Amino acid sequence: MNTENEIKEIVKEKYGAIAQQSKDENLSSCCGSGCGCSNVDFSIMAEDYSQLPGYIPEADLALGCGLPTEFAKIKSGDTVVDLGSGAGNDCFIARSIVGENGFVIGIDMTKEMIVKAKANTSKLGYSNVDFRLGDIESLPVEDNLADVVVSNCVMNLVPNKEKAFKETYRIIKKGGHFSISDIVLQGALTDALRNEASLYAGCIAGAVQKDEYLNIIEKTGFTNIKIQKERKIVVPNEILSKILTLEQLREYKKSQVGIFSITVYAEKP
Repeated sequence: MNTENEIKEIVKEKYGAIAQQSKDENLSSCCGSGCGCSNVDFSIMAEDYSQLPGYIPEADLALGCGLPTEFAKIKSGDTVVDLGSGAGNDCFIARSIVGENGFVIGIDMTKEMIVKAKANTSKLGYSNVDFRLGDIESLPVEDNLADVVVSNCVMNLVPNKEKAFKETYRIIKKGGHFSISDIVLQGALTDALRNEASLYAGCIAGAVQKDEYLNIIEKTGFTNIKIQKERKIVVPNEILSKILTLEQLREYKKSQVGIFSITVYAEKP
């Protein structure tokens, strides 16, 4: 569809705009992507964070597809790195667990998100939460730093997932682990859906097959890989009809393509 650099620019543009929106505006833009369907009053991806300790409404832009921090086995004093940290939602959840003696680093490639996250940090008065502008394929984090890495519906936005997981492996301490929520497929998307740029920014068109996703993780060197949670995503007709012709929509329904949110756990031996 596009080169890797073009895809990154699409994502930066979309998420830069999203950083200026409220959670309610993101929920009404069908997938948090600003994908031109703002009259659809629901989100097809986001899960409810509001009951988790450390939740800060200002940091929740409803952009995720899971609750990785809930499953991440974070402990007091840990160093946690969040890949694609947005306005800081998962970072602040993690901070409530690691406490004063831990440290949390959020990485995002969108300047507007970093600005928003830092503003939220200042309001909270945290001295052990740091947000850094950077690319997941080349993380601004030293080797063997993190006890735990989390990420929420972001690896889909990375064109080179093998490189991203290699970088994840590099920054995790020996014996550390990650918990990552993401979108995967079972069956092939139609060309019309895969080539839709706004769905890429909404995490669908960038998805790979579930087996391929897990194989990349294993190939990188991670062990004890397991799926902590799995949920099927149903894309409403209101969204699909804006992208597909009637005939293409019928074909898509017949194809039984499965789009799933999974939360994956793995360890660095």
